[in-house]
Amino acid sequence: MEIDQLKKAIEELPEGEVKSLLFHILLRVNHIEEKEYSETEFVDDVKRVYKTLLDITKERSESKQADTCQMIHILFGGSPAGSLKVALKEMGVFEKEKVYSFWNIFSVGPIWQLHEEIGIGARFTWMKESLKDKHEELREYLQRFHQTVHQILSIPKDVPITLWTAENAHEQTGLRFVLHLLKDKPNEIKVINTSLAYAEHFNRADIKYTVLHSGEIPPEKLQTIYEHSKQKHSLSNLEREQYEQEWLHLSDNRESLRIWRNGRIQSVCIDYYDQYIINLAKKLQRERESEEFMKSARLIGEALGHLDQYIGDEFLEYRVRKLIENGVFEMEGNLKAMRYYGVKLS
Repeated sequence: MEIDQLKKAIEELPEGEVKSLLFHILLRVNHIEEKEYSETEFVDDVKRVYKTLLDITKERSESKQADTCQMIHILFGGSPAGSLKVALKEMGVFEKEKVYSFWNIFSVGPIWQLHEEIGIGARFTWMKESLKDKHEELREYLQRFHQTVHQILSIPKDVPITLWTAENAHEQTGLRFVLHLLKDKPNEIKVINTSLAYAEHFNRADIKYTVLHSGEIPPEKLQTIYEHSKQKHSLSNLEREQYEQEWLHLSDNRESLRIWRNGRIQSVCIDYYDQYIINLAKKLQRERESEEFMKSARLIGEALGHLDQYIGDEFLEYRVRKLIENGVFEMEGNLKAMRYYGVKLS
């Protein structure tokens, strides 16, 4: 980017975005004093901030030209977003309808004040310390998080918005977060609950399937759900205010885990699933009739497969590693990744 273009890009940024970029640069300067954060990493991170500025400038330029945009879709997770894009292409409307998505699993990790910079920093610090950062993915997640927030805040006021969610704490938390971001926008907003819509359109008396998260639904069925949703009523001002208040309540809580129970998001202690993991390990050891170590990937896979919540395998591995630290499990191998080590009850 030439110097004049760079100056123009910065001049066009809202004050809040300038402060956000400056905060993240200064935060990384502070991190240089940490043993695990080098000057090389600092340079790489500043380059990512630079790339973010380029992306924002590009998006703003495209936004000015996108007078034909007829709908914005917002989803939670790369898998459902990819499936919806396929569906929109099949419907021939992909060029007129945009898809924005968050990569984060909102059921896991702190969401305290996530609508503020201090909350974003706290969440990603927790993720860095608690979850295995394979291939430095968390830095990319942070960049994409800011990018998606910017996309949402930049939606023109006359473009209708469709939010896709399911019956799980991840997507329901994300729904409330986004509606808080949109609180000052007059846009028409619809919410599609994919769990309920799937049951309505595809379940039969002899075949019933409960959708745990939107990523489980193939593109052709998302297309059917979307087509039937066009007659759906938009959220009323009262409904929007209720969601926004629920977000403020959630974001005032410092717990790092949320579950979906009886149609509500519940914040629970971080060790909520520890006994579940222990009981499953006991069962697997009895079935094997062996005192040998079992692959942690097998234990985590079994735990994930029997769970009625959407929290992801990274969180379950985090709890397995905590149980190793606490002496509940013995371990052999290398903790670099779940496929490299085995565990057994002490």
